[in-house]
Amino acid sequence: MRSMHYSKRTPEKLDIEVRRPHFDLSSDLKEDWFDGSAFKTAFENAFSLLFPIGEKAFIESVRNFEDQISDPKLLKEIKAFYGQEAAHRKVHQQYNEMLCDLRGYDLVHLTKPQVERHQNRYSLLTPYQRLAATVAAEHLTAILADDLMKNKDHFADQGKSVAKLWYWHALEESEHKAVAFDVYIQVGGTIKGRRKALIFATFFILKDTFRSMFIMLKNDGQLWKIRTWMDGINFLFLKPGILRRILIPWLKFFKKDFHPWDHNNLDSIDYWKRQIPQKSTANL
Repeated sequence: MRSMHYSKRTPEKLDIEVRRPHFDLSSDLKEDWFDGSAFKTAFENAFSLLFPIGEKAFIESVRNFEDQISDPKLLKEIKAFYGQEAAHRKVHQQYNEMLCDLRGYDLVHLTKPQVERHQNRYSLLTPYQRLAATVAAEHLTAILADDLMKNKDHFADQGKSVAKLWYWHALEESEHKAVAFDVYIQVGGTIKGRRKALIFATFFILKDTFRSMFIMLKNDGQLWKIRTWMDGINFLFLKPGILRRILIPWLKFFKKDFHPWDHNNLDSIDYWKRQIPQKSTANL
């Protein structure tokens, strides 16, 4: 199933940039920074916990096949992909450590299932299965990132550093959303493999996120409050309904001829490029 057909769908003018901004998160993470909502804050914080291990696995899965890629444009994109994911890993590790220090969470306990799964089950996967897992996870992050970038008022106060961190991350996930996919196609990855991977990736990402969120809410005395859960149901499924809004984009991954750039969001990317400084010394 080797083909150049899919990789040609990635826009020729796309330029994946590696940014290394600094975020001063200490004043934000000690409180319910997301609209004063315990649920929404815990959900976003729990999502951050996924990235240090996840991004490392993404880089390794693509690197396993780098020597099979001859397309100069894709090779350049792969290098940028490594740079962006490495930056995400570092920033989210700092985020997670600071969050736990400020709010009394146990980082080892929060990430234990993810760490054990990576050491045990993930290590048994073939290189193709690992790459498919990356392709699937990249699809999830890309559709969430696109939804975030389209909704510029998603966070109640965009002046907060933590909100800017999420917009920066969303921008870069959108820029490199097809890199792992294009590698997967170039090296003969199957449709069945990527479809199966999305089912598993979605299950474990949601499982890990909700587990961590429950632990945080319990620690904060919010787990059994009806108001907290009404706020959460509204946030996830009603208005804005972030999981409801990504359902159709999620399903499109199962199309036989799917490609991440079937949804061209370069306009949104260009907008956020103007908002996110490019210099490595940038303070946000």
